[in-house]
Amino acid sequence: MSLTAAGGLTERAVNHTAHVVDRLGLAIVAGEYPERTMIPLDPDLEEMFGVSRTVIREAKKTLIAKGLLVSKAKVGTRVCPASDWNMFDPDVLRWHTMQRRPDQFLAELFEIRMIVEPAAAACVAIRATAEDHATLDAACTALAQATTRHDFALADLEFHKLVLHLSGNRFLQSLGDLVQAALYSLLVSETGGPNPLREAPEMVQVVERHRAIVAAIKAGTPEPARLAMVHVIAGAQSELVRSREGQSR
Repeated sequence: MSLTAAGGLTERAVNHTAHVVDRLGLAIVAGEYPERTMIPLDPDLEEMFGVSRTVIREAKKTLIAKGLLVSKAKVGTRVCPASDWNMFDPDVLRWHTMQRRPDQFLAELFEIRMIVEPAAAACVAIRATAEDHATLDAACTALAQATTRHDFALADLEFHKLVLHLSGNRFLQSLGDLVQAALYSLLVSETGGPNPLREAPEMVQVVERHRAIVAAIKAGTPEPARLAMVHVIAGAQSELVRSREGQSR
């Protein structure tokens, strides 16, 4: 017997709803259903996904809450302009990272990183304790000791999450968590598997740039910490652009 979830839906219906939300949301972000156009009617969606009308309605409610859809009685359901989408929703972020050419998304992602993370580094330089310094040193060591590109990417992610956490600012922490969630999805898709680093010189440079952030934080100098973080993010963006250009050739 399947369990009953919140709202009276069975566990199976909840799973089906999540599947429809994921497929339909991904299709909207990919442009298969362009902005301001109508999506298929409920009976067509039922047939398309092989689910009940209840599942379709629940899925549409979820996508409406995420800002992707708007529904009007006797008119139907249409796709909202991209400017209405909740870009801080984890699913919406993930759907963007799954696109073949998410160029605008990546540019906007690094732009928000440039706004948030340097400010966080400056805050940490003011507030960090000796214990925090040791934790940051350990994060840099983990980055330096990574043996695959995948492990390196995850260690890099953990370092930036740590800086945001140590900022002590709950708004920065919450905003940063969402940005980092997008980065995690992106890093996993970009690195793929356990590709060896082969002592790549660029990776050594990345580690040294991160150590510069830590050095500025330990010195208690906010502006150098901010600038060091700007340098790291700019380098990461340039490397990602080069990597994606190489893959497209």
